[in-house]
Amino acid sequence: MSKSRSNRRKSKKKRHWRTFVLLILLLVIGGGGYLAYDVANNAKNATDKIYQEIDRDKVKNHRTEEVEITKDAFNILLLGIEEQGGGQRSDVVMLVTVNPQTKEISLLSIPRDTRTMVPAAGYKTKITESYSYGGVESTIETVNEMLDVPIDYYITTNFEGFEDIVDTLGGIEVDVPFTFKSQLTGSLKWKTFYEGPMELNGNEALAYVRMRKKDPQGDKGRNDRQQQVIKAIIDKGTSISSITKINDILGDLGDNVKTNIPPSKFASFMKLYSKLKDTEIQNLAIEGTDEYINNIYYYIPDEESLTEVSSALNDTLNNTKEKNLTDNQSSQSQQSEQAANNEEY
Repeated sequence: MSKSRSNRRKSKKKRHWRTFVLLILLLVIGGGGYLAYDVANNAKNATDKIYQEIDRDKVKNHRTEEVEITKDAFNILLLGIEEQGGGQRSDVVMLVTVNPQTKEISLLSIPRDTRTMVPAAGYKTKITESYSYGGVESTIETVNEMLDVPIDYYITTNFEGFEDIVDTLGGIEVDVPFTFKSQLTGSLKWKTFYEGPMELNGNEALAYVRMRKKDPQGDKGRNDRQQQVIKAIIDKGTSISSITKINDILGDLGDNVKTNIPPSKFASFMKLYSKLKDTEIQNLAIEGTDEYINNIYYYIPDEESLTEVSSALNDTLNNTKEKNLTDNQSSQSQQSEQAANNEEY
């Protein structure tokens, strides 16, 4: 890979998390704190409902050894599942690569209309349709096929889970940056969001975070609003007044979130999250072109970009402490050289 490409990739680093990732991690990993509390009180049903192992016989290119969360690098596939036409699709597909030793985190959002080979279907189609051909195993294998990276864990959620959490908390307050209208799911009614502080229920909060076209900042504005809502959920969810709602929150998680992360590892995830919560995130993107095939819209990924993204993800997975050691030694060497130069003068 050329130096210019590497530099370009590094330039995509940002200090803020992509919002949907934060939401899912909040619901599952952040919720792990609640789970740990309730498990101590023998509430095992919630963890049983959330935990769902995958059929490894249906997934190629996976590691057989157990991942030690606080030490080993790993991948998490995050899927937002949407009901459509009586079936289910992976409307949101994101891949997070975490290396606890080097404190590196890479984040890739795969456009839902990306045209790629879906092994379970036997032909190329949109990646959003991969879920309908065999559930989470099919989407995992599709991502494997496209990026050549192993998937250790997955987390799926749906938008009902988002609404339920907000409603269970009794709503949230946000500071609306400008006045706009957005259509509510279900009723399809239009809701006006007025500039300034507003109280939102779950359905309204979902419409608030999904609006994009009327935002003068486009995706950035939507990301800012989503982060605002997530912070509001965190603030209210961790308040003393919400302690009595722990069991209800657990019920929301169990009904709407599935993962193959064992409940026994939730504590390790909490520990890792506290260690890496301020880590700079390397945001990756798949470059491509818009194209219509048989009057159907597809996003055609650039092969060179796929190779670049695959290399970046595998670099994060395969880096070890030696990277930090080398960086430290280089820094110490530069400091010693500078000190020697100063002595000469």
